[in-house]
Amino acid sequence: MLGTQGLPALHKIINFQRECISIHVGQAGVQIGNACWKLYCLEHGIQPDGQMPSDKNIGGADDSFKTFFSETGAGKQVPRAVFVDLEPPVVG
Repeated sequence: MLGTQGLPALHKIINFQRECISIHVGQAGVQIGNACWKLYCLEHGIQPDGQMPSDKNIGGADDSFKTFFSETGAGKQVPRAVFVDLEPPVVG
């Protein structure tokens, strides 16, 4: 049994990575989702094409964006999101 002194050390050993997936449905959901993801990109310094400036990659201290974004093999950040609407022009 671990005492309270062992918990901080155990927490440092085990990496608790959390991931969030957003689902946006319907015209209003898609429009709100687009605005939300634009804001996430601005807050985390991610460009519209998914690239991060090289100075953001060097720091490595704040990787909170990984909760909302997934990195591709090419190094681009892709939102963890699903957009659904029966009218294609809304999603496009």
